[in-house]
Amino acid sequence: MHLGLVLDMAASGFGDRTAVTVGGDSVTYAGLAERSWAASAQIGDRAVSSVVYLGTNHLAYPVALFGAAGAGVPFVPLNYRLGADQLAAQLEAHPGALVVHEGEPPAGADGDRFVGRQEFYDSLAVTGAAEPEAQDPDATCLLLYTSGTTSAPKAAVLRHRHLVSYLFGTCEFGAAGHDEAALVAVPPYHIAGVANLLSNLYAGRRIVYLDRFDPEGWLRTVREERVTQAMVIPTMLARIVEHLGEETDAGTPSLASLSYGGSRMAPAVLLRALELFGSTGFVNAYGLTETSSTIALLGPDDHRDALSSADPAVRARLGSVGRLLPGIELEVRDEAGRVLPPGEPGLLFLRGDQVSGEYTGTSLLDDDGWFCTRDRGHLDAEGYLFVEGRADDTIIRGGENIAPAEIEDVLLDHEGVVDAVVVGLPDDEWGQRLVGVVVPAEGGHPDPEELRRLVRARLRSSKTPEHIEFWDELPRTDTGKLLRRTVIARLAEAQGTAAPA
Repeated sequence: MHLGLVLDMAASGFGDRTAVTVGGDSVTYAGLAERSWAASAQIGDRAVSSVVYLGTNHLAYPVALFGAAGAGVPFVPLNYRLGADQLAAQLEAHPGALVVHEGEPPAGADGDRFVGRQEFYDSLAVTGAAEPEAQDPDATCLLLYTSGTTSAPKAAVLRHRHLVSYLFGTCEFGAAGHDEAALVAVPPYHIAGVANLLSNLYAGRRIVYLDRFDPEGWLRTVREERVTQAMVIPTMLARIVEHLGEETDAGTPSLASLSYGGSRMAPAVLLRALELFGSTGFVNAYGLTETSSTIALLGPDDHRDALSSADPAVRARLGSVGRLLPGIELEVRDEAGRVLPPGEPGLLFLRGDQVSGEYTGTSLLDDDGWFCTRDRGHLDAEGYLFVEGRADDTIIRGGENIAPAEIEDVLLDHEGVVDAVVVGLPDDEWGQRLVGVVVPAEGGHPDPEELRRLVRARLRSSKTPEHIEFWDELPRTDTGKLLRRTVIARLAEAQGTAAPA
């Protein structure tokens, strides 16, 4: 099955129901299908090799995605926030593409290949567009560039069969009521943006896009649009909690489900959010671009059970990403490739129909179809997955491998800390020394020695940062990923040392 059939199913099942709302503009399911199939015909007539989308969320976005799928060419949403040189390099990697863009075309753009997104959308206002022929499920549907937080960005390849497998494994067709609405505030070039579009359309839910996040605007939109589902990254939820201040209730009675993911959540922020959104079910979703989005979920019942339990092992599950979805297999392996039992941390390997593990020109799947995520983590005895961070983040101090995530978790447990990172800087004696950077809660400034004592008491002296700094914020991508290399470079520059290669 290919992605075009998903839209055809949705249009047949929910025709006159509103599919997408952006600002004051909307399109129905039937209208979305008509414009998408008109786009497929236009893309075919132009004989383009791919469709690049460059801009914020807009009605043209789903049309371009499904139009490309129907025409059998890859859809490539690019990060519109990239610098001119980075953006030019990514555009050059897609010669012959149709580029649907917001605002002025990029520097050096040739006229025929570039079309404004509103012009593109308006040109498809026709009726009776024929549904395109079915495409090969193994054809490339989506090229998504990774964030490049630890290396140069590269394009992950997601084929029709990967995305359809994700939908069938996580969603029930038509499960949403006619009055349900999902608020999406993540950018279109991120896997979460694509997954939210596809899953909500497949369920029959109205999608409300919010392009520029601020907590007041987010809360206002939830209330005015009577949003029932929403997804945020942890930094967004932290800002919402901070904005609500001493309120006892968020005032969002329609909000039935709030999912979060993309980076680590500060326990204090999560606990406060659970208080403020008392009638809302919380969902922690874990996945990667290379796995077509979510592969594990910590659901509302898991949150409630952990919150109310006196058992430390159950309570600790608030820091997990939950259990694997049906169809996903996981192995935790050591560096020698041996499969580890529950409780022992190692590298996470995944296998399943939605797992791509492929980049342009390169597959990272082994002969048995396993993909190494490069994330470290462990399973508990009940199958709950705890992700400890990237293997590349490991700090080697005096020959000991130290996962910074466990130290960061201790720092984040302090009520005066809203964000934290621990990195390794070069040290002549130990190889690397531990340095922490903390973002204090508003109006607070914890004593660094108190924080060091907290780590020493929970862990041990070898895992205690030698120095802790306080910053107003940590450098993150707009999807919440921590830029550790930037932290290391800033710290090294301030101390007059060279950052590690």
